[in-house]
Amino acid sequence: MASHQTSLGLAQSWQFWAVLAAMFAAATAILAKIGVEGINSDLATFLRTAVVVVLLAAIVSLTGQWQPRAELSRRSLVFLALSGLATGASWLCYFRALKLGPASAVAPVDKLSVVLVAVFGAAFLGERLSWTNWLGVVLIMGGAVLVAWR
Repeated sequence: MASHQTSLGLAQSWQFWAVLAAMFAAATAILAKIGVEGINSDLATFLRTAVVVVLLAAIVSLTGQWQPRAELSRRSLVFLALSGLATGASWLCYFRALKLGPASAVAPVDKLSVVLVAVFGAAFLGERLSWTNWLGVVLIMGGAVLVAWR
């Protein structure tokens, strides 16, 4: 019983999902690097995106998470659309970079997004980071540069 409660608590933790996201992102880089060989990077991005759309539609359908349009705010829809455009641009650039360079260098540079999120979160969302948080951001930036440096 205790392990079941622990696993339920873990599934409600942002840390659990963030670690899973990192693991899947790592798999994405390696699988995409192999998959983009012999195919245009934009077409590769399209094919990957089609798989994502089908998978998410199935998950939302199977779990009954569809919401009526009237429940969705205009603000949410606008910002999700903008986020989708940013995601598409990111994926196109990421696949182009993977086509041209080694995954071991592309992925760390892509992860400079962590640094940008910290800066943008502070600037636009009013998020407050401690000096140790900022030190971590600087170390992430330095680490990404050092890993990508050839």
